[in-house]
Amino acid sequence: MGKFGRVITALVTPFKEDGSVNYAVAEQLAGHLAENGTDAFVVCGTTGESPTLTFDEEFELFQVVQKAVAGKAKIIAGTGSNSTKDAIASTQKVAKLGIDGSLQVVPYYNKPPQEGLYQHFQAIAQSSPDLPIMLYNIPGRTGQNLASETVARLAEIPNIVAIKEASGNMDQASQIRQLTPPEFEIYSGDDSLTLPLLAVGGTGVVSVASHLVGNEIQQMLQAFEVGKTSEALKVHLQLFPLFKSLFITTNPILVKTALKLKGWDVGSVRPPLCEPSNDEINRLKIALEKLSLL
Repeated sequence: MGKFGRVITALVTPFKEDGSVNYAVAEQLAGHLAENGTDAFVVCGTTGESPTLTFDEEFELFQVVQKAVAGKAKIIAGTGSNSTKDAIASTQKVAKLGIDGSLQVVPYYNKPPQEGLYQHFQAIAQSSPDLPIMLYNIPGRTGQNLASETVARLAEIPNIVAIKEASGNMDQASQIRQLTPPEFEIYSGDDSLTLPLLAVGGTGVVSVASHLVGNEIQQMLQAFEVGKTSEALKVHLQLFPLFKSLFITTNPILVKTALKLKGWDVGSVRPPLCEPSNDEINRLKIALEKLSLL
């Protein structure tokens, strides 16, 4: 079990009807998930709609969730930015809150070369040397892949302890495992690739589906850990249609829809994201019904 546990939920950010953050629901949801398979939370990551949150909203969320799950789950704050200066400022502010870690995404839009990526993450890590840092590689959203060799260089920095690997490339995951020390942890950034990633030396998952099936994902990971691979595979295959259905359209549109279908008042998504189509909702409902989640 890793420093942050096995199942890390990338928490959605609930909104009220007027579009403001619903901190009360965030608190209730985090408390519920902490009792249903979640070991840690990424707060204000992609699933938390970080691109459309203000800094003030983010810091309020970090504190609300931290208080809600104190002693039950860890908090990893999404404080990455495509400006190194901004990422350092946010990360230093979060370090003062006594949070358990920080998620640092590959800078988006400006496409730095590998040396630029190395210097970016190195500067952030050195600015908050006591805060554990998880790198976040998601080329589909950032336009740039964090190469395995760069990850290996970064893994030499004492407080860079893990990566959320969402390139979808299992060879890259294998290469990261080959090039980094065993204590450096690799988390799947895709629910559907969690089990394959465990087979090449992964630790766990930063999950979207754990909003709905956290206990089951936890069961799959624990089964794999003790060598019950056929049991782990059985759970993976049961959950696989749900994993895929949550990503028919851009995340977190459908996980929020699923939570609303289950009675959670998480509200809509912020523009430029939009509501799902009826076809997308129906496909999601089929997956939820198969698992008796509706």
